[in-house]
Amino acid sequence: MRRHPRRGEAGRKVSLPSERGAEVGRRIGVGLMYGLWKPRVLGAWRVPATGPAILAVNHSHNIDGPMVMGVAPRPVHFLIKKEAFVGPLDPFLTGIGQLRVDRHSADRTAITRALGVLAAGGVLGIFPEGTRGEGDFAALRAGLAYFAVRSGAPVVPVAVLGSSDRRGRLIRGLPPLRHRVDVVFGDPFEAGDGSGRRTRGALDEATERIRKQLTAHLENARRLTGR
Repeated sequence: MRRHPRRGEAGRKVSLPSERGAEVGRRIGVGLMYGLWKPRVLGAWRVPATGPAILAVNHSHNIDGPMVMGVAPRPVHFLIKKEAFVGPLDPFLTGIGQLRVDRHSADRTAITRALGVLAAGGVLGIFPEGTRGEGDFAALRAGLAYFAVRSGAPVVPVAVLGSSDRRGRLIRGLPPLRHRVDVVFGDPFEAGDGSGRRTRGALDEATERIRKQLTAHLENARRLTGR
């Protein structure tokens, strides 16, 4: 599917990330993640086969995004902090359809491009905690609720477990080689209340609804995996 540019503020055209590039990124992720570690994937069938979807992923380690990219059944466009787009990683991440975002401002270009991905029926990946932490969905930002309510796309909770359990001996910043990492996909849900409201109050309610759903999914994923 070809993606046409969307118009941002003042009618300026904003190019959308490459769907073909995201598929290339998925294939690279498959090779790397299954080659270096032992992913165990549960519930991937819950990701809608077609149409827009938002993957809401917990974040406790730098490999969480690449891991989800590699095991998800569809290409994913992740919103990634602009600080990661440095040196050779800049053209690489752009080439595989990932989205640069400034976390410290209202990044209108990133917002327009992310909504464009969903409008074109693609999959948007978000770390709703905003930054790497405990990975327990305890502190959610409002960005996920905004994209879900604005686009109407279902939210699929994703729990990545085991990526930060142990440090590898060869590369201390990565899990040990062949270490098992569990990725558990949950049931899609609607973040909005069905009214179509986009007020601050509606977004606050959606954020709380999302927090409860993601927390419940994480608890269930831990029970399923024994982590």
